Amino acid sequence: MRMVPITLYLALAAILFCIGLYGVLTRRHLVIVLVSVELMLNAVNINLVAFSSIGPFANITGQVFTLFVITVAAAEAAVGLAILIALYRNRKSIDVIKQDLMRW
Repeated sequence: MRMVPITLYLALAAILFCIGLYGVLTRRHLVIVLVSVELMLNAVNINLVAFSSIGPFANITGQVFTLFVITVAAAEAAVGLAILIALYRNRKSIDVIKQDLMRW
């Protein structure tokens, strides 16, 4: 069985992170920004799983951290969608540029 080199995992994670960062920095639609943040978190997960195959505790450490990141990502998605719904109900827009005031 052939092993995939760790550099390919790192390259994939870097590409996904850059795509997510581009989406966060350039998009105005709040849903796209939330999806881009999720893409960046998934890139971190790929790195954690790739690095879990090396090191002194090679079989568990990366997977445990990945479970924590998945949990945080799920909570972030739930809170982000709740904020999105509240913004849309109160301001009738989910454009990031228009959401510059902290008051309702």
